[in-house]
Amino acid sequence: MRVHVVSDVHGNAEALARAGDGADALVVLGDLIDFVDYHDHSAGILGTVFGADKVSVFARLRRDRLHGAAGAYARELWASLPDAAAVVEDAVRGQYAKLFAAMAAPTYATPGNVDMPALWPEFARDGVRVLDGEVAEIGGLRFGFVGGAVLPAGVEPRRNGAFRPYLRTQDDYAASTAALTGVDVLCSHIPPDVPELTYDVMARRAELGSAALLGVIRAQAPRWALFGHVHQPLAARMRVGRTECANVGHFQRTRWPYVLRW
Repeated sequence: MRVHVVSDVHGNAEALARAGDGADALVVLGDLIDFVDYHDHSAGILGTVFGADKVSVFARLRRDRLHGAAGAYARELWASLPDAAAVVEDAVRGQYAKLFAAMAAPTYATPGNVDMPALWPEFARDGVRVLDGEVAEIGGLRFGFVGGAVLPAGVEPRRNGAFRPYLRTQDDYAASTAALTGVDVLCSHIPPDVPELTYDVMARRAELGSAALLGVIRAQAPRWALFGHVHQPLAARMRVGRTECANVGHFQRTRWPYVLRW
């Protein structure tokens, strides 16, 4: 059995269309949307709506770690539109139409934090299964899926703004993770809460990993735990107990899937 796994597609429908070549199944671990393209400032939703020059300003603020100023600048941009949320939703639908059409059958997909999972049922079709807090059998193994990313403890998801990323409370994420029983392969967008797996060497900061995922690994000892989210991880793979933990890579840039064989 051969399964290809990708994460952090960020709009790269062309590469996604080839990701399942030679595989018995394709697994997609989220972040389909290209919202801010830091490599091509004219691309992504922000670049399409506001142009490369404004994205360059935003990217510089982020690069200089001025996150408060970057957030304020983005809010100012969206506030200049009469209905920013509608503009974003239309742009997301346009990307999803191309991305879901590019998925080979069978595909098993879970959303990332840069996704709008409420829209996914509109685009999933026969042979493309969307899972979140669910288990699917693939080639005789149990694959457990949980989507999105976690918020810091005590922080609630925001209810307004032009784009609401799929960020979940710790309790909500843990509840979905608890539904994954007897798994052989643990599939998530974010990594388990292990420092070497959560630290991004280019951003020079740690992303939030999940203690609940780490709990599943310790309690159930799946063969593999697969994830993305951290684009330049300190450690792309390591073992936690008997489990091989692997960041499957920033697919938008690498264009190569991670391969599982058994």
